[in-house]
Amino acid sequence: MAMLKMQRVYVYALLKYCKDILEALQRRGVIEIENLEMEDSVFYKDDSTSSQENYRRTAATAKEANEILSRYAPHKKGLLSSFKGREQLTRAQYEELVDQTQSILQVAYDIIAAQKNIDTWNAEKIKYQSQLDSMQPWLGLDVPMTFNGTATTRAFIGKFPGSKTSTEILAGLAELIPEIEGIDVEIISADSNQTCVFVLCSRGDADAVSDALRRSGFEYPSYISPVAPSVRETEIKKHLTNRDTRIASAEEFILSCAEYADKLDFLEDYYVMKAECYAVYGDIATSRNTFVMTGYVPETQAQGLKEFLEMNYEAEVEIEEATENGAPVVLRNNKFAEPTETVLATYSYPDHHEADPTSIMAIFYYVFFGMMFSDAGYGIVMSLACAIVLLKFKGMEPGLKKSVKMFFWCGITTTFWGLMFGSFFGDAVSVISNTFFHTAPPDIPGLVKPIWFDPVADPMRMLMFSFLLGIIHLFTGLAIQAYNDIRYKKEYLAVIYDVISWYLLVGGGILALLTMDMMQNIAGFTLPPIYGTVGGIMAGVGAIIILLFAGRESRNPIIRLCKGAYGLYGTTGYLSDILSYSRLLALGLATGVIATVFNKIGSMMGDGIVGIIVFILIFIIGHGVNIGINALGAYVHTNRLQFVEFFGKFYTGGGKEFKPFKINTKHYTVKEEN
Repeated sequence: MAMLKMQRVYVYALLKYCKDILEALQRRGVIEIENLEMEDSVFYKDDSTSSQENYRRTAATAKEANEILSRYAPHKKGLLSSFKGREQLTRAQYEELVDQTQSILQVAYDIIAAQKNIDTWNAEKIKYQSQLDSMQPWLGLDVPMTFNGTATTRAFIGKFPGSKTSTEILAGLAELIPEIEGIDVEIISADSNQTCVFVLCSRGDADAVSDALRRSGFEYPSYISPVAPSVRETEIKKHLTNRDTRIASAEEFILSCAEYADKLDFLEDYYVMKAECYAVYGDIATSRNTFVMTGYVPETQAQGLKEFLEMNYEAEVEIEEATENGAPVVLRNNKFAEPTETVLATYSYPDHHEADPTSIMAIFYYVFFGMMFSDAGYGIVMSLACAIVLLKFKGMEPGLKKSVKMFFWCGITTTFWGLMFGSFFGDAVSVISNTFFHTAPPDIPGLVKPIWFDPVADPMRMLMFSFLLGIIHLFTGLAIQAYNDIRYKKEYLAVIYDVISWYLLVGGGILALLTMDMMQNIAGFTLPPIYGTVGGIMAGVGAIIILLFAGRESRNPIIRLCKGAYGLYGTTGYLSDILSYSRLLALGLATGVIATVFNKIGSMMGDGIVGIIVFILIFIIGHGVNIGINALGAYVHTNRLQFVEFFGKFYTGGGKEFKPFKINTKHYTVKEEN
């Protein structure tokens, strides 16, 4: 329940070291660089936009080349590759790859050029294939398709729709131009769609014959070969063979570059790093020979950074205490609470005038998630899967690692509550014993019978327990508000006005409620009447404090009382908040009941071979679906209980996340050796 203390650093160094210092800081990833504005005319800002764009384009080139390469030589990725994280490079490996960037970049250009050629040649193949298809009906023609006759004759090469004979064509022409004789029609090919013809007539009759052909439905070919179709067919096939050879050669070249896949990944990352370096360069004030930068560093890292820069780059580094208003926030929690920092970050970081609630929130988070999921079998599966992932993938990204650790602890609490409530894959042990072994299930606490009680058989008990946890959760939030008032704001009376008053009002109301007869049916017990009197007095005192002081910022007594009365209206909000914790019962019952239903369905085929196979299939699929759906539901509703009910009682948020200048790449990372 703490935040790291931040310090502000100023770095002064010679301009010739600027690039090296920025790259070193990027590898160390410990400083958040601020935009430094200096009114001194000696210093100025360089516009690095064009350099950034150039580097980003180069990174895009490397990415494009690798995408092309992956189409021909797919990169093998395992099912859990997303957990692997980025590959860690030593400084020596990094420098070695940096020396190869130009040669790797040339390979990237060559791969892209080869792919462009392949695309061009494929387009040409489509064109030639289209021509080849167009030539097929005309292969019987032994003259070029551009042939239009001799000095005394006129030739027409074209087609009629549908299937026709030469006699039919001549008869049709005779009807249109009966005065003309001596027309010769030769069928080149015919099918149900078209009839390809060669028509010859006297050159003097050419115009009349042309008009008659047009009126008969005659059309010229879409593609006209300048040579005889059979000759053109041979030429096209040579072109296709040539393109196939070129494409095969280019593809072979791309495949030969498969060994560069990892280096292309590095090249993309390297130029992304360069672009980000130049983006930060715009925040630095430079003169002709020197530069100045400033930023925030965690106190634990400040002295080491100072020594590193002064020793290696002859820099001068000043360290001073950071002002709370502008300093970013770095959370620091133990291994149990640290995973839930991702939940807090989703909502908002705390500012420097309030406590970090992560460690307290973590306890409730794990407990509530476990109660909603509430199946020991599911919890074991979840924790075991998370443990295997954590052990197998040591280089997992920090944010993802926190989430996996969080679900590991959620699995532990799920197992605990599952044993308390007697749910192990629902009632799987009982169903298997009764169906396949025809015996009563063994009397195993947690697996067959609950260690505490069965929420399905006694839902009211579960509901009251949920409300109890909700009240503790809400009152804990008020306690943190009191801590913030005392520790950070020094407003001691505010603890009475804003915290103790609600303890009295809500706590007294609960005491009075528990003395009513109806609680015997709901909770199974009632308190003696004296508790009702005490509760009423407590609630009355709390209500008076709220009425008089909830609007204490107003000096007008009437407005003050009106605000106090409105503050009392918040009692309904507390009632609504407490009722919200009934979701612990609802989701817990849903998980167990659905699991039981799947077990029942799986056992319906009896104890034969078919029954065993069906049970196994339904067990795996059904419980897999149940785990996915109810784990998601438990996650969402646990977050809601924190964000709405818990944080609403004390949490302001609005802190600025610490975002150090670091390596933000996809494939590789490198650390500066100390």
